[in-house]
Amino acid sequence: MTESSDYESVQVFIGVDVGKDTHHAVAINRSGKRLFDKALPNDENKLRSLISDLKQHGQILLVVDQPATIGALPVAVARSEGVLVGYLPGLAMRRIAALHAGEAKTDARDAAIIAEAARTLPHALRTLKLADEQIAELSMLCGFDDDLAAQTTQASNRIRGLLTQIHPALERVLGPRLEHPAVLDLLQRYPSPEKLASLGEKKLAAQLCKLAPRLGKRLAADIAQALAEQTVVVPGTNAAAVVLPRLALQLITLRKQRDEVALEVEQRVLAHPLYPVLTSMPGVGVRTAARLLTEVACRAFASAAHLAAYAGLAPVTRRSGSSIRGEHPSRRGNKALKRALFLSAFTASPVRSPGLTTPAK
Repeated sequence: MTESSDYESVQVFIGVDVGKDTHHAVAINRSGKRLFDKALPNDENKLRSLISDLKQHGQILLVVDQPATIGALPVAVARSEGVLVGYLPGLAMRRIAALHAGEAKTDARDAAIIAEAARTLPHALRTLKLADEQIAELSMLCGFDDDLAAQTTQASNRIRGLLTQIHPALERVLGPRLEHPAVLDLLQRYPSPEKLASLGEKKLAAQLCKLAPRLGKRLAADIAQALAEQTVVVPGTNAAAVVLPRLALQLITLRKQRDEVALEVEQRVLAHPLYPVLTSMPGVGVRTAARLLTEVACRAFASAAHLAAYAGLAPVTRRSGSSIRGEHPSRRGNKALKRALFLSAFTASPVRSPGLTTPAK
């Protein structure tokens, strides 16, 4: 968690179960005596007052169960007061809680468990380094991009679901091509099979060729063929014609926002002093570098093996008695970091079968 000399100097352990409006803090000394046990608002002045009152007992270590979002203010206030800060991961928190008597789940109990873990189990804590402004901005932008990516997938799946419901043959043509702006523009203008059929193949090709000069004629022929395969009108087609243009516009907007966020991320990554080091490694580009910076920069690892274990890349040994081959892939770890490292290795891998989109075994 911290250097052993830092931990040995700690006299007060504050466990904070963070919340949106109020936190619950429990403070104990080295002998386990409780110095504070109250709820306090998510307010800078109240947090500073608590830390100032407890400083008379000696060096303080403040431990939270959530260092980001709702826990960001307590961490920032503690650092500004010169207090050591740690983080108790959720899995470790649950396992330690199972060792305590009772099954109640309250803020007060959780805060007490965090404080007790800080006092007796320092190896279970994680170090929280001070994030600079660049890392904080990257973290926020990458989080927003993750949200946009999820919304983009949802909108795309919704469009394909509606098309499958009202006209499966048309979905087989348009669904795989939703990445193309010409298809989304077409769905905005002519969102029903009836309206598409009323254009005719020539006008349809002319419309598509405005945004897809090379694909337009072939796609128009495919659409015309798909429309000819179904004559029945499925119930709900009229409602789908109302929803599809809005979903298409939503998808266009989301992708535009992702492009804008990508530019902001790129500017900050290029300005970071570690950018040349990260991109000197095979398979690491701007997006991967941004993810590595946000997931690793504020944490300390004793070795590369510790980093691999944190990411969930190191094998886990499960061996008992005379069993053999006890090394298994880990199902835990930082999923975002694991994915970034995996994609980096995949990109850098020289051995791939033709047309394969997953790593060759």
